[in-house]
Amino acid sequence: MRIPKLAAIALATLSVAIISGCSSNSGASGNTVNWWTWDDKQAAAYKSCATAFEKENPGTTVTISQYAVDDYFTKLTAGFVAGSAPDAFQNSVQYFQAYANQHQLLPLDDQIAKTNFDLKKFSVGVDAWKYTDGKQYGLPLDWAATGLYYNTDALTKAGYTKADVDNLDWNPDNGGTFDKMVAHLTIDKLGVRGDQPGFDKTQVATYGMGLLGSKDFIGQTTWTSFVSTTGWKLGDKVTWPTTFEYNDPRFIKTMDYVRSLSDRGFAPNITLVANGSGASTVSNTDLMGTGKVAMETDGSWSASQYAKIPGVKVGIAPTVLGPDGKTRAVPGNSNGNNIWAGTKNPDLAFKWVAYMGSEACQTMASASGSFFPSIPASMDAATKAQAAQGVDLSTFNNALKTGVIHPAVVYGNGAAVQDALQPLFEAYFAHGRNDDVFPEMQQKSKDVLNKTN
Repeated sequence: MRIPKLAAIALATLSVAIISGCSSNSGASGNTVNWWTWDDKQAAAYKSCATAFEKENPGTTVTISQYAVDDYFTKLTAGFVAGSAPDAFQNSVQYFQAYANQHQLLPLDDQIAKTNFDLKKFSVGVDAWKYTDGKQYGLPLDWAATGLYYNTDALTKAGYTKADVDNLDWNPDNGGTFDKMVAHLTIDKLGVRGDQPGFDKTQVATYGMGLLGSKDFIGQTTWTSFVSTTGWKLGDKVTWPTTFEYNDPRFIKTMDYVRSLSDRGFAPNITLVANGSGASTVSNTDLMGTGKVAMETDGSWSASQYAKIPGVKVGIAPTVLGPDGKTRAVPGNSNGNNIWAGTKNPDLAFKWVAYMGSEACQTMASASGSFFPSIPASMDAATKAQAAQGVDLSTFNNALKTGVIHPAVVYGNGAAVQDALQPLFEAYFAHGRNDDVFPEMQQKSKDVLNKTN
């Protein structure tokens, strides 16, 4: 899932003590281990693991605390400063570099070697938690990916089948079969489709595609699944890049295509669906539920929400095939478990984190479908459990099995990068800037990524 930028430190939080025992915010004391998360669903899901862990380790108590995501990282940072951080915690790679540079994270290599912990069991996320010093600072906790969600009724009425949407191809020149489908699914207020004479792009009732033009400088759930099929990569290196390749002709051409969808009336304009900060004021599921969009790309974490839209059956297709008609590039990310360097009980903290990274725990915790486990067998179990509840996760599981998941780039100075780049992306998609903005974006990314203080 996407994580908002780090704000100024604020101590106001909503904490939920999930496991019995005192809700302490400090490191382990005796046989107590404290673990933090920003996700209320994961806090509840890992309760079963904590109970099992306590049974396997008599006298041990696991205390889980959950904080609202807007406060989580500021609370964590305050804990580092005050010496009251949790023993272990869920982290996003966006803050990995900062915490590692501050020596707030415990390297796990010795514990991994001592306990013969097998990192190969994880399908995604291991390398994301290896720092520039070559040490492993985290264990994968969950992963997410992007899919193409669609209104099955709208698709059928337009004359398309599941096979059609499952095999859409795209290119930045004419948009491929994807563009043709989006145009035909778009309907103006008089019932004229986007590929028919007389279509009025100023009076659209249903957009064929949701908003792909986004101020998000990674485009995780929007344009990345398109541009990455051209062979373009965000960073000049897979991990710890020195620049983001925004001035690459393949990237520029793709952004021009994405913006053209709104210009032609086939997708919403960023200025129409955004508030003053450029953030959407209406959720993607609401847009789908009200019939405002027929298709949209979104994160896997929203699958259960789409499945529960009243009166609308939503299907999930893979992201588009690229210009060669064969290549998919599904953007993914992975959160991880870190251990605080100041923990008073590193052995117990690692034992708990290692247990969270076991097939038994991951299968128990992921049965709710609220997150995807990093162990393949557990993901299979989660897919089966959710299918019984009417939520089809097979598209995401298949993407994992076929190796088309593109792990998120691990980069430094995340909050500063975001502050520097997002206004430029927003200006471009709002037609405040044109292609001249891309060299500036690349230079700004270089300046911030290489900043050492």
